[in-house]
Amino acid sequence: MLNIWGVMLFIRMSWIVGQAGIALSCLIIAMATVVTTITGLSTSAIATNGFVRGGGAYYLISRSLGPEFGGSIGLIFAFANAVAVAMYVVGFAETVVELLAGADAIMTDEINDIRIIGTITVILLLGISVAGMEWEAKAQIFLLFVLITAIINYFIGTFIPVKAKESVGFFGYHGSIMWENMGPAFRGETFFSVFSIFFPAATGILAGANISGDLADPQLAIPRGTLLAILITGIVYLGVAVSTGASIVREATGNVNDTISSQFRMNCTEAACNFGYDFSSCKTDKESCHYGLLNDFQVMSMVSGFGPIISAGIFSATLSSALASLVSAPKVFQALCKDNIYPGLAMFAKGYGKNNEPLRGYILTFGIALAFILIAQLNIIAPIISNFFLASYALINFSVFHASLANSPGWRPSFKYYNMWVSLAGAILCCVVMFVINWWAALLTNVIVLGLYIYVSYKKPDVNWGSSTQALTYHQALTHTLHLSGVEDHIKNFRPQCLVMTGYPNSRPALLDLVHSFTKNVGLTICGHIRTVNLANDQSRYQRWLLKNETKAFYTPVFAEDMRQGTQYLLQAAGLGRLKPNTLVLGFKNDWRDGDMMNVETYISMIHDAFDLQFGAVILRLKEGLDVSHIQGQGIKHTSTRTTLQSIQQCGGNRIKSIFSELFLTNSIDKFSTNSTIRSPTVPLNVSDQRLLEASQQFHKKQGKGTVDVWWLFDDGGLTLLIPYLLTNKKRWKDCKIRVFIGGKINRIDHDRRAMATLLSKFRIDFSDINVLGDINTKPKKEHVSAFEEMIEPYRLKEDDMEQEAAEQLKDSEPWRITDNELELYRAKTNRQIRLNELLKEHSSTAALIVMSLPLARKGAVSSALYMAWLEVLSKDLPPILLVRGNHQSVLTFYS
Repeated sequence: MLNIWGVMLFIRMSWIVGQAGIALSCLIIAMATVVTTITGLSTSAIATNGFVRGGGAYYLISRSLGPEFGGSIGLIFAFANAVAVAMYVVGFAETVVELLAGADAIMTDEINDIRIIGTITVILLLGISVAGMEWEAKAQIFLLFVLITAIINYFIGTFIPVKAKESVGFFGYHGSIMWENMGPAFRGETFFSVFSIFFPAATGILAGANISGDLADPQLAIPRGTLLAILITGIVYLGVAVSTGASIVREATGNVNDTISSQFRMNCTEAACNFGYDFSSCKTDKESCHYGLLNDFQVMSMVSGFGPIISAGIFSATLSSALASLVSAPKVFQALCKDNIYPGLAMFAKGYGKNNEPLRGYILTFGIALAFILIAQLNIIAPIISNFFLASYALINFSVFHASLANSPGWRPSFKYYNMWVSLAGAILCCVVMFVINWWAALLTNVIVLGLYIYVSYKKPDVNWGSSTQALTYHQALTHTLHLSGVEDHIKNFRPQCLVMTGYPNSRPALLDLVHSFTKNVGLTICGHIRTVNLANDQSRYQRWLLKNETKAFYTPVFAEDMRQGTQYLLQAAGLGRLKPNTLVLGFKNDWRDGDMMNVETYISMIHDAFDLQFGAVILRLKEGLDVSHIQGQGIKHTSTRTTLQSIQQCGGNRIKSIFSELFLTNSIDKFSTNSTIRSPTVPLNVSDQRLLEASQQFHKKQGKGTVDVWWLFDDGGLTLLIPYLLTNKKRWKDCKIRVFIGGKINRIDHDRRAMATLLSKFRIDFSDINVLGDINTKPKKEHVSAFEEMIEPYRLKEDDMEQEAAEQLKDSEPWRITDNELELYRAKTNRQIRLNELLKEHSSTAALIVMSLPLARKGAVSSALYMAWLEVLSKDLPPILLVRGNHQSVLTFYS
């Protein structure tokens, strides 16, 4: 509020009303308020998108739009704040000179006196700023008290008509005066030139954001403080505009003898005539009229109940705003220099003292401010500042629009009252106003921004943060893949880019639908297909199928000797540049107990390979008996059953081996030629086939009201939380709420719940409930343990029943076998998986989807049969469950 209520409030607001009239003055205030409100909403969105460090507007823009825009606008914004210091100081000096003129104590002439007083003032302000934020904060509280007192004093004065003030144009509230001042009376000005002079009065909205590094809780303080300040100051500006226009005439001579008798009032048309005064001489002799809205910048002091309080208010408004700008500019400049975007400015990055004060930046700001103080004319300095601030606001609004449009997973502002299209309109409005105010200055500003942008783009500074401009749409990915570099995105822009082992894209509709739900317009999907025989040239055919079914994914077949080798090829070679997968998605191997156990060994090895190559891993298991993640060669399409049947009949190729076959391993390898002539089914679907088809489309249709239960049991970098967040943000899943389940201790349940709620709020992830499971470590039921032991019995090595050498040979030939030592060593982990299944059935049996941390098995220490048994017992008899494990690199962050 102190920074917004600057010099214009007391010494230009009345002049603006005199020029533009009450109606257009209110329009000017409304236009400025619309611009600042939209920018305030955008600023609040950016400021609540994670932890905000020092650097204010520069930090917000650079971390959203990248170093190119951030660097150019940061330099201009720092410069604008430095020039703003000059504007406020000149306003202060102008008031002091008016007081000196009233006491006949002018030192040289008015312009040079403003320069002298301004120079002395800025030196004193520099001393206060260098003393640190504590002194500045204490000074601001005192100045705020004085300023509010002055505003109240003015409004009180408007209700106290004084006979002595009538000759200078103040008659108190009267309808005739209000009506006369309702329309414009421009004298050497236009609507937009007056707007350009007023606009700096609304530009202090980033004062809070500029000292973001000094705020205890910037995420809460910046939105609340900024928007309340805009509201309160806007109301006060409107109040001042209406009250001055309704009680003070535009021009007055100040001569008590300029009266008019009652018989001549019929020929006098001015509002002052109603009160016995005739100021018509002002129309012909401008030099004799020094009072009224148009001629007296200190008219509010004259109107007020006690004039010296208004003078104190002017000093408070100007000095507080100057002080805020003098603090803001060096801090923004220091943050800019710390990022080393412009190497020649690195010397200004150095801070001093415990608060890392930018003393060198203060000196530079002082020099810039002093240069503009020497201009000594407020109406020349104000439009310069308007231009620079409008450019900054345009970039802030555009950054919010771009981040929302790019749909980056890192864009999760906790402030929800913003709209991307409103932000875009705000950016366009700022640009339009810039050109209307002064087209050549706007053009020059844009050329400077463009020049700085090109420089930073050419130099490519080594920064460790990304931007929303790194986001790519699916179409851009298709058309510009070859032009992308391999630079890794910052964790705030992490996107789940999935390598989905589907075989033919149409053979696992449920798996592909679910992955597509959380990667559509956000990340990359590659359908991996491994073949061990003839590599048919049908890639374009299946790519067309994906496009026809509106699935944004790439189909990538590879030829390999076996499944593991093919997966390794895809993990290492799929994608290009930024379009490289970072998450391996598999289906659950339902028939692991029916086939060759070496296939299980291969399956588990693929998961280990993914972790070795820094991939995350995701496994989908559908509801028991409805596992349709794999329908080999049927060409399932997400339409009616009839269309699906036609697709099955027309597709040819491979006959379904088993309608409830295992999800992943057997058929991701194409063991049959696509030219084979096995007949397609022509009979109607039976009940189980119908259930299969319905289940195959369960993730393609809109999900009803339900829950996505997140069992976050391990810190894997946040992928287990990010996927359900992305999923519930999609239209298809928006009716589902996230419930979070975590482990804890019975005596700390409330504490753990509060701690998790705090953590999720810092991650900006909405949730409906948090459940702390205090009984997670209790032993499972004996019958469940017995059932598990019965399940693994065929896969045990039973080394105690044979010679050591024979046992070793058997283990070498069948490495998937479970040793007695291994079983005993991991007894606790086994019991944990059994217990978790009990809890899942108790708490999540009705969930639309369960997302759970995937348990890990140490490579080479846990046999594939035991690990597969863990996954089996953990996920059986449940709704669809997604087992997720990140690569332990952070994908969620507090930072914006």
